[in-house]
This record gives sequence, C-alpha cells and structure tokens, in this order.
Amino acid sequence: MTVLVTGGAGYIGSHMVLALCDEGQDVVVLDNMSTGVRANVDARAAFVKGDISDAALVARIVDEHNVDAVVHFAGSIIVPESVADPLEYYSNNTAKTRDLLAACVTANIRNFIFSSTAAVYGIPQENPVFEDAPLKPISPYGTSKLMSEWMLRDTSFAHDFRYVALRYFNVAGADPQGRSGQSTPKATHLIKVAAEVATGQRAFMEIYGRDYETDDGTCIRDYIHVNDLIDAHVRALGYLREGGKSVQLNCGYGQGYSVLDVISAVERAHGQGFDVRDAERRAGDPPALIAGAEKIVSVLGWQPKFADIDTIVAHAFKWEQKLAEERGCLDKVVGI
Repeated sequence: MTVLVTGGAGYIGSHMVLALCDEGQDVVVLDNMSTGVRANVDARAAFVKGDISDAALVARIVDEHNVDAVVHFAGSIIVPESVADPLEYYSNNTAKTRDLLAACVTANIRNFIFSSTAAVYGIPQENPVFEDAPLKPISPYGTSKLMSEWMLRDTSFAHDFRYVALRYFNVAGADPQGRSGQSTPKATHLIKVAAEVATGQRAFMEIYGRDYETDDGTCIRDYIHVNDLIDAHVRALGYLREGGKSVQLNCGYGQGYSVLDVISAVERAHGQGFDVRDAERRAGDPPALIAGAEKIVSVLGWQPKFADIDTIVAHAFKWEQKLAEERGCLDKVVGI
C-alpha cells in the first residue's frame, strides 16, 4: 500500500516523505509547487505536480499507486497573511480540503492524517493548553484549520473513514542529516528568520512587540523539532492502519520559550550577535501558547528525541548555513 503526501515538497511534508522512504514505505507526493521545493523531495518517492482540489487527478493517483492513506500538509500557514487575505485562506485551507476529502471518500480511503494547528485555540485561558480547551481561533488561518477539523469529524461520522488531526505548535529545526529544511522564500518562522539574519541572508529581523504579559515582554511559544513532529505522523499512520479511532492530538513539548530566548539560542549557535530591531505587534499573535502534550504520549506512545531549544536551533542554523553558501551569502558573514 502507498501513502499519498499532499504538500510533500514543503518544509514539513518533505520530512514526512524522508521518514516514510527511510522505513521502506511506498510514497507518492502531490504538490502544486506554489511554495514547495522540488529538490527537497526524496528521489525514492513518486512525484505529481497538481492541486488537491483536482478530483480526477487525485482519483488517478489513488488508483495508479494503490493509495490506502493520505497525509495532508498542503495549505497556507502565515497568520498575518490570513488576516490580510482571509478568503484565500478559506479557499486554500478549507474549500480545497473539502475537495480532497470528497475524493478520499469516493476512493474508499479510510486513513487520513491532517496537519492542524494550535491556532485553533486562539488565546487560551490557561497554559499549557489541552485538547479539550475551548476552540476560539483569532485568525482566519486558525479558523480555516478548525473548519477542516469539523469536516473531518463529520466525514468520519458519515463514512468508513478515520483520521488523526495533529495540532502543531511551533515547528522548527531541520533533518539532522541535512537532507531537508525550511526552504520557503520569505518564511516567517522565528528561528528561520533569526538564522537567516545570522547567516547574511537578511539584513535584520524584528521583534513584534515587547509589551506582552510575559516575563520578558515577548511572545512565548512551544517549539517542536520537525523530526519529532514527523515521528508523531508516522506513529499516527500506524495507529490508523491498526484500526485506531479518530482523534485530535497536540504536538508540542509542554515547554515555552520567548522570542528573546530564541534569539539568544541563535546567537549561541552563531557565536555572535546580529541586527535585531523592535516593531509593532502583529495581528493574530497570542501572548503565550504552550502544548499540553500528555495525550499524544498515551495514544501514540510518542517520545520526543530533540526536545531542546539549542538542538532545534543548531539543526536549523546548519541548514541555513547550507542555503547561505548556495546563495553566496556565507562569505559575507564575519566569523563563519
């Protein structure tokens, strides 16, 4: 049987493809390449350029590759962008997921893993936030993902269909072997942005607000290494194939770090400081968001291997050094 990975040329999707191929599983990637990087897709996987909303294409892929499970990463992920262009997010994240689900039901695919987000919680009343907390997203991005979770729930009630919705906290890091990493141009992930500045790919970075009700005034997030996140996906796939029930699970460590903590970690990896400037708050940013991670441990037996901010940053920084060298930036950075 084959796993269909949508968005498999993206940051997280490409790591999933690596993990599945390393296990010897058959994989086919479907990506429209709007933000994906073809070079990051493992050569052992089949690749199809196309859109998840193309029902005929999805049907052909399922039939030709004998697909029994879908891992759905394709979508848009930038919170401020969703605030500025909500209809695009409802189209790309919600309407197209609906089309993909319809194609899966028609093809009798029973196993579905969904890339959800901690943004479904909005500004939680308490941290850490657990899966039974109120779902009150404050951005169209979070709402678009929550609407997709609702569609998954209702589809599982009506059909022979089971899913795992993994609610990501802040994903960071890169493949320790250097095979893939965050490569999207103009990415907004804090660790990537800081590492890009440190390696000369950006002139400076900004801190979006120092007046939050946190210890140092900057936002606090739970950063999870991409490989630990992918291990959760691999376990979720096995769980569904063995008959596991539909479930929503947080993906995080239960440990928060502030923006200033992250900057300090990147400075340690770099060996020196870099240009950091202050800016106004961004729309849709909660002050703190930390995972309650007990459920994923009990349901999937998940045990993280990289739950350390310096390890996460070191892997991300090494990847950025590689990209900087390829782009001719590295020789401009003092001390490297």
